[in-house]
Amino acid sequence: VQLQACGGGLVQAGGSLRLSCASSGLTFNQYGMGWFRQAPGKEREFVAAINWNGVNTLYAYSVKGRFTNSRDNTKNTGNLQMNSLKPEDTAVYYCACIQSHLGLPTRDYGYNYWGRGTLVTVSS
Repeated sequence: VQLQACGGGLVQAGGSLRLSCASSGLTFNQYGMGWFRQAPGKEREFVAAINWNGVNTLYAYSVKGRFTNSRDNTKNTGNLQMNSLKPEDTAVYYCACIQSHLGLPTRDYGYNYWGRGTLVTVSS
């Protein structure tokens, strides 16, 4: 199983980025997907999650209204649209997949597979 996150980069505060997570080696529509991030010196934290068919989504309070989670099961890809970015959004962002019957946990230890992460840097 491979998850490959991409789309990170350097952006000014107020700008936007779109992260994508491409999966292979698993039946993507049988998995929910989560996004987590880890800022320097901090623990990894939950950002957003989406269930197997895209109907249910969850967001951390800090990103709600600014980030939008989506997925395309025909392309085995999940996406995180990030708008109105703030310097405090600076972190390495990770995508992760979890078997759909396990729900959408906001704690990272519940997820089965992880991508390597992509760095998002927001300048002030």
